[in-house]
Amino acid sequence: MHISSVRADDAIVPAPGGSAEAARLAWEALQPEDWPLPLSAFPADAALVGGAVRDALLQRLGPEPDLDLVVDGDAIALCKQLSKRHGGSAVVLDSERSIARLVIQGWSVDLARQEGGSLLSDLQRRDYTVNAMALPLADRGALVDPHGGLQDLAKRQLAAISEANLLDDPLRLLRGVRLASELGFALNRASEAWIRAHRERLQDVAGERVLAELEKLASAPDGHHGLQLGLDWGLLSPWQGSDTSAALPQLTPQKAEAMGLCAGDAGAVLALARLTAVLDPRGLKALRSSRKLQQRVERLRRWQTRLDPGQPAEAAEALPEAERLQLHLELEQDLPCLLLGWPLEAARRWLESWRDAQNPLFHPKPAIDGLSLQQHLGLKASPRLGALLQFLMLERAFGRLEGKTEVLEQASQWLSANPED
Repeated sequence: MHISSVRADDAIVPAPGGSAEAARLAWEALQPEDWPLPLSAFPADAALVGGAVRDALLQRLGPEPDLDLVVDGDAIALCKQLSKRHGGSAVVLDSERSIARLVIQGWSVDLARQEGGSLLSDLQRRDYTVNAMALPLADRGALVDPHGGLQDLAKRQLAAISEANLLDDPLRLLRGVRLASELGFALNRASEAWIRAHRERLQDVAGERVLAELEKLASAPDGHHGLQLGLDWGLLSPWQGSDTSAALPQLTPQKAEAMGLCAGDAGAVLALARLTAVLDPRGLKALRSSRKLQQRVERLRRWQTRLDPGQPAEAAEALPEAERLQLHLELEQDLPCLLLGWPLEAARRWLESWRDAQNPLFHPKPAIDGLSLQQHLGLKASPRLGALLQFLMLERAFGRLEGKTEVLEQASQWLSANPED
């Protein structure tokens, strides 16, 4: 492998100066001594790029951040060598562009061959300025920043490098909205204009990739704002439901916290509730989502439509018993997502009941299994047995059954009142 060093030119911030201090702080946040393999394991021309550099400068790294490195040479061969020497699994991500991933000790280290033959050329091809910075591993005092990413970080601004770069991969149009929401940044005017002008190009992207970006956006604390921009700018038009409102409900972390959801639960609940608000099952199918996600969204949308939006709790509590039981059966896992759209006091009250794992209505369970009924009452498997099990579950859910003896007595009475045809 050819090994070259990164030249110290105008794009590289040399040792004394503000950017050198930024590089120092970034490496301090990255804590390379805790990485699963030493810096010396990489070639001298390797540089850390992308989100890890950005997030280190913003002091928002997680405990095991994903690391993206570029090298001047065959990244796949390097990844396999590192796997042999240090352990972990080498996974080829793109053989044509020489991109591979080393999964080691819970970390993910992506290695890619420089595009364009140099680090500066590689950074020139990236999407946004804050993602087009690099930290050369061989020079801990240098920050490669040819497009003013550091200044944009200070301004809390997201700026595309060029219109052409966005169109090289139209997913970058949606990614800009997602990153702005994730980071709490504002898109600059030029980037916003390019995103809006080329929104239809997003349809050229594989559905799975679009959905992955939307899921990240829906999970961001300010994802509500980002999804609203996606609706307002027409980015989501090909996949949004015909019944999607022009204005999203207030699905915010503040509402989740006020409702009583803990931080650990709020993220997943908000993400599903937000996706449900902007995508219908047909849209999800077009984006090649899992069948399970389509079903969850379909059920949430159906119950949102079924209940009076002005007084949803009162409408739910007034449902016939069988329908109320069906609500809890279908939404046992996802009831908090439904409650996010409710008035606060009603949402709190229902969430408290849902938190009680022993609540027989909010967590319906069969009162008895079918085999026990067959053995004790001499029944055979049939639709009649299924109807009896449903009746007993309903009685248990509404607190009219306790204990096996009582269940069997009620079952006998039901059989007498519902003889075989």
